[in-house]
Amino acid sequence: MPIQKSELVQSALEKVQSSEILVNMVSQRVKQLGMGYRPLVPVDPRMTFMDVALKEIAEEKLSFEVVAPEAAPKPREKRQSRTRRSRA
Repeated sequence: MPIQKSELVQSALEKVQSSEILVNMVSQRVKQLGMGYRPLVPVDPRMTFMDVALKEIAEEKLSFEVVAPEAAPKPREKRQSRTRRSRA
């Protein structure tokens, strides 16, 4: 019996606990699978890339790391541009 999409989403959401992070993880993984990356779980021929990504997350084959804002590099300050003046 095939797993329903809603069951896949719920089981993946239990592992990630943030719908925004889950969407980003699935999106990135779907892109990877589309480029030819191999699935980390056994797949059924009827599964879409999204199904595979959700199943990988639900089975804890994929994880994520949240980078705190303090740990992220600070953007460089913009330099003030020097205006050249023509000598008259």
